[in-house]
Amino acid sequence: MIINRLREKFPNVIGPRTDDICYATTNRQAAVKAMADKCDLILVIGSRNSSNSNRLVEVSRDMGTEAYLIDNELQVEEAWLQGKRTVGITSGASAPEDLVQRLVDFFVARGTQDVSEYDVINEDVRFMLPKTIRKALAEQPA
Repeated sequence: MIINRLREKFPNVIGPRTDDICYATTNRQAAVKAMADKCDLILVIGSRNSSNSNRLVEVSRDMGTEAYLIDNELQVEEAWLQGKRTVGITSGASAPEDLVQRLVDFFVARGTQDVSEYDVINEDVRFMLPKTIRKALAEQPA
């Protein structure tokens, strides 16, 4: 295992806590918790091997709301939609935004008129480039 090899070579290495998850995953879980009681169904766009996407489905189901993990709009099953009035859409942290938009377009093409974005937490985190890269960029001629 890679972690064990790193610890052999670098005995003082410190990794992230095992309960540490990225801000985007935390925010999406909070959003699913907040919207689960307002939805009859939640569709999560993400890969089957994405732990954060699978966790979003679990969070929804834990809140008592039916949920499914899909790769794209082509995987939506008609049976899931029977009797549903409000469908929530979310995605795993690494799912491309265009897949979310395609799923929204799928519902609009079916006659959905009320589409609204549900903001729980504004994701406006920005990451700085390392100082050495910023310095090198500043030294380049314009």
